[in-house]
Amino acid sequence: MNEKSKCTIKNPQNVKTADIIIGIPSLNEADNIRFVVETVDKGLRKYYKKYKCVIINVDNNSPDGTGKVFMETKTVNPKIYVSTCNGVRGKGNNFLNLFNQVKELDAQAVTVVDADMQSITPEWVKAFLDPILNKKYDFVTPYYSRNEYDGTITNNIAYPLVYGLYGIDLRQPIGGDFSFSSRIVNSWIAKKWHKPTKQYGVDIFMTLEAIIGDYKICQVSLGQKIHKPSAPKLGPMFSQVVATILKQIIISKDKWMKTDKVVNIPMFGRKKSGHPQPMGVDYKSMKITSIFEYKINRDILKRALTPEIFGKIDDMYKEEEIDIGKTLWTKVLYDCVYAYDTTDLNMGLVEALRPLYFGRLISFIRRTLDMSHEESEEEIKEQAKRFWELRQYLIEKYK
Repeated sequence: MNEKSKCTIKNPQNVKTADIIIGIPSLNEADNIRFVVETVDKGLRKYYKKYKCVIINVDNNSPDGTGKVFMETKTVNPKIYVSTCNGVRGKGNNFLNLFNQVKELDAQAVTVVDADMQSITPEWVKAFLDPILNKKYDFVTPYYSRNEYDGTITNNIAYPLVYGLYGIDLRQPIGGDFSFSSRIVNSWIAKKWHKPTKQYGVDIFMTLEAIIGDYKICQVSLGQKIHKPSAPKLGPMFSQVVATILKQIIISKDKWMKTDKVVNIPMFGRKKSGHPQPMGVDYKSMKITSIFEYKINRDILKRALTPEIFGKIDDMYKEEEIDIGKTLWTKVLYDCVYAYDTTDLNMGLVEALRPLYFGRLISFIRRTLDMSHEESEEEIKEQAKRFWELRQYLIEKYK
């Protein structure tokens, strides 16, 4: 059982029980949280007025006044504000507070939406909750129309590893927004939470625990995702997500080694996903960072990668002509999974993987620059399939 991380709780309407909870995790989102709260309140009023509903802001004690804006936003449905203690940060800590509220209020169904979401509509509330309340699903992940250069950790690490090892075609396993049943909450709370899980690693932790525990999972198509860009948070986000996914893969070896087929996860919601949010990429800066960080981490990578794979990578970086294709990237990640399990490299390995991740990104950008969004999306899916085709490369290491 994880300790409760809440420090402040405001429940002015003295809510004791609820059927439905909308959770909004936040850190310094005073500029957008009002819009999200008003939108989900409209959705609850339109589709779930017969249910007892509550909107909960689980906050990291935001100094910008997020909590004040949340509580002052006019809604028909009651609101609860829960904050971690001063100095305690991390999205996962917010989720722990939310999970404890789910238990205390004895809720049936929960939807979580990020406080920075700008494209949310009242219909999202129904799209997320309907599979839980009416179709007996336990966990619902989003399917957005996202720019191919947005969600790069999803596209290049989370999605292909989930596809390749667990045989689960779940396009956005760390989409940030979810819905889930009360049944699965007990499972999450009971698990051991490592430090990265209490931060940005929480999304992939939840998804992989749902897969490992054989919970009923579906996806919901929501159209365009417009939100604050992830780039400023990419450093800590990368480390925390990768550390969590590697840990989860190691503890569930018995599960994924027995996987023998790819399962297509059901999709509900919109038929057409629409055009993604346009965004630019700083290719030059990414390449400079990749080369600089590779030099720092070269010795760790030499220990982690097989001699053949390390040789290919090392030659590229010496010549500063980086071309990490699908097959090479698959073997790099599988080498790192094995090294994380069998060496003492730990977080050093996670940090050392980052320059190669940037190397994969610039290789993907160069390949897809003149492609349509649909063609680029196909490239991402083909990469996931390559992870499935080459899964024996990792399994053989354990024999």
